[in-house]
Amino acid sequence: MTIQWTDRIKQRMYRVSFKQRVRLAFIVMITLAVGTVGIAAYGIAGRELQRNAFASSQETVNKTAQILDDKLYSISTSVRSLMLSDAFKQMMLDVQSNTIANYYVHLSELQYVLSQVTFNEPLIESILIATPIGDFYPVSQRRSQTQSFYESNFYYDIKDNDGGLWVKGHTDKFFTGNSRVVSFMTKGTQGNITSTNVFVVVNVNENGLINTVNKHTANDDDDYFIVDSGGEEVIQTAWSLQHPLNQDEPFLRSISESSQGFFFHKFGRTVYLVNYTKSSMVPDWRLFGIQQKDKLLAQMNGVKRTTILIMVVFLLLSWLLSGKLTSLLLLPLFKLQRLMREVEDNRLNVRFSSRSNDEVAQVGYQFNRMLDEINRLIDDVRESEAGKLKAEMRALTAQMEPHFLYNTLNTIYCKSVLGENDDVNDMIMALSQMFQIGLSGGKDWNSLEEELSHVQQYCAIQQKCYEGLFRYEASVTDEELLRCPLPKILLQPIVENSIQHGFEDFTSGGEIRITAGRDGDRLHLTIEDNGKGMDVDKVEQALLLAPSSKKGYALKNIKHRLRLFYGEEARMVLSSIPGTGSRTDLWIPMTSGEGGLNEEANHDQAVYY
Repeated sequence: MTIQWTDRIKQRMYRVSFKQRVRLAFIVMITLAVGTVGIAAYGIAGRELQRNAFASSQETVNKTAQILDDKLYSISTSVRSLMLSDAFKQMMLDVQSNTIANYYVHLSELQYVLSQVTFNEPLIESILIATPIGDFYPVSQRRSQTQSFYESNFYYDIKDNDGGLWVKGHTDKFFTGNSRVVSFMTKGTQGNITSTNVFVVVNVNENGLINTVNKHTANDDDDYFIVDSGGEEVIQTAWSLQHPLNQDEPFLRSISESSQGFFFHKFGRTVYLVNYTKSSMVPDWRLFGIQQKDKLLAQMNGVKRTTILIMVVFLLLSWLLSGKLTSLLLLPLFKLQRLMREVEDNRLNVRFSSRSNDEVAQVGYQFNRMLDEINRLIDDVRESEAGKLKAEMRALTAQMEPHFLYNTLNTIYCKSVLGENDDVNDMIMALSQMFQIGLSGGKDWNSLEEELSHVQQYCAIQQKCYEGLFRYEASVTDEELLRCPLPKILLQPIVENSIQHGFEDFTSGGEIRITAGRDGDRLHLTIEDNGKGMDVDKVEQALLLAPSSKKGYALKNIKHRLRLFYGEEARMVLSSIPGTGSRTDLWIPMTSGEGGLNEEANHDQAVYY
């Protein structure tokens, strides 16, 4: 199937013009070049923008984690300042002595300190100081009576921990209201004494803490959440409610042991860039920032659109300019093609010229040399054909002359036998003049005047042979026609046919008339007699066949010579009415011929009898 598809493409390409193929090659090359440059530029710009976006996102997460750590540190510092107050110290003395009598005095004295702490850190929602002599807390908040700190899980988490401990988001069980808080717990200290069994619990508003983190971000669409190493949420957010991360195995696998990093992760149907970093205050906590990949790489989409637009513009320009560029490049080739078409119309004098010296110009110069060679060969052929034509015409003329001589000598012989010496003398003189005109100094042409004189001498000889048989008359309508050249011995064979065949059964009364006139640019000759006539169809059919006898040989010879001299420009038409005579019409172009016009011709209208 692939081979057939390839063959079809090749066949279609072969049908396309060379210009279109060159233009298509230009467009393909420009498309590949523009496409390669565009894709490469987009790839480079995309990688750079993506790298910058990743770096910017990671930097934002790191700054946000710093804000979170600062806030956690500030809260822990507030607890330490609480334990440094005089009220706390007095309370610790009674705890150490297990004196319960002053409980309310200490509770009252601690209210100011607790209010100062909550005033300095608005995110602190409640503070609980758990002691063996009783719990101390802001009186503005209602303590839950159902949950003792020493009976809670918090106690078991912190009792063996000498430092502070942050507890992930949970529902506050020590105060009423069921609010969600993040708790910080630490042991109460007194001087160098740390084993006091006194614990301070600071509850931080969960929403307030995450909102503090989010409001410092650069983008409104950024989401932050805090997750521990096990994938459990530290602070409950709308995002964590929709995407339980502890059940997302690919997400958990992407959390590395490194302190910070980023990766792409698909939540639902949307791909996000996830940046994370560890908290320096709580190493088990990781702050995650997520951004939609499409929004993060929005600049890349702009670069993509710009790149595509530039590519489209350049492709349109290449399409518009490729036609003109192709025509410009192929102009010498089109010129050579036009010259070849002119050569097809037999205009062999055209020549190719070019200011360049490229491959097409070299072909054009070879074309010129080919035309020169063709013209030389044509000239050689023309000279050869002209020589052959001239030889053939002379051979035909030579075939006619023995025929005349045979008939004339036969008549002279008859006269001499009969003793008619005067007629013999006249005939010999006429024959001499006839041959003088017929030989014409070796020329193949005679003027009309010379041809008429040649016929007159012939008729004079025949009138001696057939006394009283016929009379002869010739007339020319325009004396300028006497100078027109004709192939020699053209009229005499026709007159001979009239005598030999037209008057075959006559003893007297025969008439032969020759008329010369002008028909446009042709000489019109008419030879007619009043003999017995002829079968025109039979004679014309005989002219098309090879002669089987000497009968009809003269007309065939004349027709052949006219075709050799003039081609299709000369005509011979035979007409006859049986019993009343026959007529031969000749139309011959009035050209200068080989011998030119006879300047010494008698310009008077000639009439011969």
